[in-house]
Amino acid sequence: MTQKKLDVITIGRSSVDLYGAQVGGRLEDMGAFRKYIGGSPTNMACGTARLGLRSGLITAVGDEHMGRFIREELEREGVDTRGVKTDPERLTALVLLGIRDREQFPLIFYRENCADMGLTEDDIDPDLIRDARSVVATGTHLSHPRTEAAVLKALKLAREHGLQTALDIDYRPNLWGVAGHGDGESRFVESAAVTAKLQSTLHLFDLIVGTEEEFHIAGGSTDTVEALRAVRKVSNATLVCKRGAKGAVAFTSMVPDDLDDGISGPGFPIEVFNVLGAGDGFMSGLLKGWLDDEDWPVTLKYANACGAFAVSRHGCTPAYPSWEELQFFFTRGIKQPDLRNDVELEQVHWATNRNGDWPEMRVFAFDHRMQLEQMEGATKQKIGRFKELCLQAAGEVASGQAGYGILCDGRLGRDALYKAAGTGIWIGRPVEWPGSRPLTLEPELGPDFGGLSEWPLDHVVKCLCFAHPDDDAATWADQEQTVLRLFSSARRNGLEFLLEVIPSKVAAVDDETTARVIQRFYDIGVYPDWWKLEPFKTDAAWAISVEAIERNDPRTRGIVVLGLEAPEAELAASFERAARFPLVKGFAVGRTIFADAARDWLAGKADDVTAIARMKEKYARLCRIWDGARAQCQEKVA
Repeated sequence: MTQKKLDVITIGRSSVDLYGAQVGGRLEDMGAFRKYIGGSPTNMACGTARLGLRSGLITAVGDEHMGRFIREELEREGVDTRGVKTDPERLTALVLLGIRDREQFPLIFYRENCADMGLTEDDIDPDLIRDARSVVATGTHLSHPRTEAAVLKALKLAREHGLQTALDIDYRPNLWGVAGHGDGESRFVESAAVTAKLQSTLHLFDLIVGTEEEFHIAGGSTDTVEALRAVRKVSNATLVCKRGAKGAVAFTSMVPDDLDDGISGPGFPIEVFNVLGAGDGFMSGLLKGWLDDEDWPVTLKYANACGAFAVSRHGCTPAYPSWEELQFFFTRGIKQPDLRNDVELEQVHWATNRNGDWPEMRVFAFDHRMQLEQMEGATKQKIGRFKELCLQAAGEVASGQAGYGILCDGRLGRDALYKAAGTGIWIGRPVEWPGSRPLTLEPELGPDFGGLSEWPLDHVVKCLCFAHPDDDAATWADQEQTVLRLFSSARRNGLEFLLEVIPSKVAAVDDETTARVIQRFYDIGVYPDWWKLEPFKTDAAWAISVEAIERNDPRTRGIVVLGLEAPEAELAASFERAARFPLVKGFAVGRTIFADAARDWLAGKADDVTAIARMKEKYARLCRIWDGARAQCQEKVA
């Protein structure tokens, strides 16, 4: 088993969840929705991957935008997608969900002949099954002969090759055709036919998990003990019964007269905000302990904690914890029952579940506005066109490789931003009004910063703030308020935040100046995903600034070095110094690359081809200089 490439493969439903963004209203009254991946097996594949298991998924999605969204999200979460079929004839399933109050969570399934219900025996790859340690099925795909055959084939192969098998009963009456479309929230309707179908498969599993109501349907009795005993008659599996606020209990052999006599694990008294997807979070934690051969009290501790995170947050998969976050939670404990409002915990959740990894950053910054507007021949239209040339130069240098990015604004560079979408290149987008001090923002954001809600989720909010430790109290208060509101708005909208600070244009600086500015922003609760800093002249300045960041936020993505239109030789020296510090991931340089080309092109002295060629040459050379500086430092360490 140690040679297996996957720890777990889940099989079954996959959907796009459209979650009502408003809380406390009817689904009829929702005005906006947040889009997440969903479906019990899909949630579990992501939940277990976040906990460090090597997870795979067998399902199907449509050959359209939502199907691609699910596949891309799975890949971002680290889930193996070899078993995800693209169905050219069926649409990806959709689910509309809402949080009505503390007890009601309405949902509508749009699953009529959906893609994942088109799964067949032929879609089960024996090699993929052999590649895993376990297979986890869910009840819905036993509801139709076609998908049932696929699940049974996967289970048969699993048993033949010695894999562990598990079932999450996951009973949704309307998905079995015993409740109407408007009863998506219903968790239990008696059905002898469903009971018989489930019982015909229960002998195939080593682990069976469900709520009391789900065991009622599996066991054919509304008395939980009797239902569990009925399941035990046809299965030797460990039975785990979820009991809501009472936690969960496991039964490895005979079922006692009292559920409290089962094996239990520590519970976590938290506020229930949203029960949707909580069972999948619970199952993710349970699978982590089960597959790591932990004892049942520890395994149930993992499961209960993951369930607690899920019921306290909006969405399903986005609510689930990372392994680091879970350990942090166990070590620190509960500080407040509404976990989603625990600032310290939410920072860990955000930082350890961000998508993507950017160990190297070679960023072509053409977000300049004021500097371009002042050039001869500049018009709004011509500047916008020039930024498209910048993007083309950046793309040709990147050539599909990781570790390249751009900074581009939305006021003059909107068309370039549109063209950059989906290219895989890192995109930062400025919000500050050029040269403003105290800091003011671009009008497109609106006075409430609500404009961020219109941004694509892969755009990083970049803000330049001219600040100095010796600024007067009024200036600091003004700038801190703006940056804090901006940071909070970025987080609320699911956007990463890059803070650029430049003290040198305000007053004299020493080795500690920038670090003192950095500390002030951390002190008010601003935790940038990225920092953009000046090219310091001394190792001491770098060391002090890096220490300030790592002391306050050891999970920050890192630092990029700005250019300030420095000559290439000067930048090379600054790169050499900065590259000695691993937290510095690369550079974000603009005018050194584009200034000459922009002046000539805007004045009509250079054509598109010439401008692109000149920028490509300079950008590529800076990339080589940075890569060389980093490699030299790594050689010295080695």
